[in-house]
Amino acid sequence: MSAMLRKSLWAPFVLVLGAGSLIAGEAPARTGTGAAWPKGNYAALNNLPDWGGVWVLARGRPAAGAAAPEQPKFKGEYLARYQAWQNEVRTNSGVVRRETSNCMPPGMPNMMGTGQYPIEFLFTPGRVTTLHEAWMQNRTIFTDGRPHPDDLEPGIFGHSIGRWEGDTLVVDTIGIKTITELGAGMKHSPKLRITERFRLAKDDPNQLVVEMTMEDADALESPYRRTLTFNRQRDWNLMEFVCAENDRNPVGTDGLTKFK
Repeated sequence: MSAMLRKSLWAPFVLVLGAGSLIAGEAPARTGTGAAWPKGNYAALNNLPDWGGVWVLARGRPAAGAAAPEQPKFKGEYLARYQAWQNEVRTNSGVVRRETSNCMPPGMPNMMGTGQYPIEFLFTPGRVTTLHEAWMQNRTIFTDGRPHPDDLEPGIFGHSIGRWEGDTLVVDTIGIKTITELGAGMKHSPKLRITERFRLAKDDPNQLVVEMTMEDADALESPYRRTLTFNRQRDWNLMEFVCAENDRNPVGTDGLTKFK
């Protein structure tokens, strides 16, 4: 496959990061109105690390002798639900019922690691926006010093606030709807909290490392950690991904996806 054709077929996973003037840990001066701060401090963005281009999840087999990836340790009803899901997979040759449409985006945390689909980072005053080719998802990470709202409305992306610690973006996300999963068949409670640390690899500026820690007092015995590594492609672009164009499996009156 030619390099040009490959670029057109694989648009990398893009994260959009909007950065405010909290780069040095100081409260920003409000120069505009509204949450978007259209007249924010753009000059401060030049002090942020270079995350330009598109980022694709690095995939491959673990090195010989490497420890197996960590798995979440469920408890109580969440352990029982996961075991029931595993049994259904075995019984039905891998075919399982779903609670959502086949075109439902994965949301957090799985939107951060969707295989070949790239991400792009956009830095703007007061926020970081992550653009994802998969399902054309996008995520706002507020970096203007605001807290999580008291009247938070849950969503599949949750509510994310971030701060810069040197060249590392630290993000705290709560308010994630329970229709999302930690992994296939792995449900969580409304108490799920995700902490992410984004940074360029020390030995390779074209690698981005994302360390994720998931905590859930109701569903997990202990925090669950994942580390994702992305490779940069400077001249790629994200492609359109409209899943609804081919969403042919119906949803029954019980709310579960049917198979033809």
